[in-house]
Amino acid sequence: MGKGIPQRGDMSSRRGGSDRPRLNKSLGQHLLVSEGVLDGIIEAAELSGDDLVVEVGPGTGLLTKKLLEAAGHVVAVEIDAGMVEQARAMLTEHQNLTLVHGDIREQSPSALTGGRPYIVVANLPYYVASPTVRLFLEAEHSPRRMVVMVQREVAQQMTASPGKSSLLTIATQVYADARTARRVKPGSFVPAPGVESAVVRLDVLPEPRIAEDLLPQFFRVARAGFSAPRKQLRNSLSNGLGVNAASVDAGLAAVGIDGRRRAETLAIEEWAAIALVMQRFVIDGQSRAP
Repeated sequence: MGKGIPQRGDMSSRRGGSDRPRLNKSLGQHLLVSEGVLDGIIEAAELSGDDLVVEVGPGTGLLTKKLLEAAGHVVAVEIDAGMVEQARAMLTEHQNLTLVHGDIREQSPSALTGGRPYIVVANLPYYVASPTVRLFLEAEHSPRRMVVMVQREVAQQMTASPGKSSLLTIATQVYADARTARRVKPGSFVPAPGVESAVVRLDVLPEPRIAEDLLPQFFRVARAGFSAPRKQLRNSLSNGLGVNAASVDAGLAAVGIDGRRRAETLAIEEWAAIALVMQRFVIDGQSRAP
């Protein structure tokens, strides 16, 4: 994914700022103090009084409070025990809140929501952005919509078009339509991180763009293609899949894709076509000639 300063939580400064919560550097915590950004997240989420929201990283609860006022119920998952206690103290009067102390990557969306339809709102550190988004998008019980704040570089990958795509682009857009709702300047946080952030809205599709039975092969091929993104597609697929170059050339020719292209130029439909044709050459991990 690359390097960068992770951003964490909608953790507001407390009354007067004199007793601001201690930040955990290992979790990449920064206090989000911009009312405009918080309101923008609520606007992007398009909440109603009947909605169930799963919030990831509530911090001390400033965004959580706004979610509680806009939605029917909020399940907030926070990894930092100290932040959980501060959020509980700040939000004690709200009866439509469930606070969960834990790592979101170890949670079950179905268990968190009781199987009800839900919307995800999250402010994600860099190091957990991709696995958290994938956790929800790939879940059997996926959300209707996700609004996530991530490092701007991650947002650009999630929303990229062919020509600038990455494995994260593919992994996101197989399951959802992605767009950037707003950019977030470092000054929106205290302390200010060294990078910009962005709020991304993901409208989750009723069904993935790829047939369920093809998804394992689809992602296997995509991972191989992006394993050496600077190489020509024919070489990265051959090396990544362990398939001889002649077989790869034959497969790509069969679906009309130039093997000299780079992985970043391919659309999802082209990856699907490659996955289908490569099933002729890769069966249960074994390669063979066409």
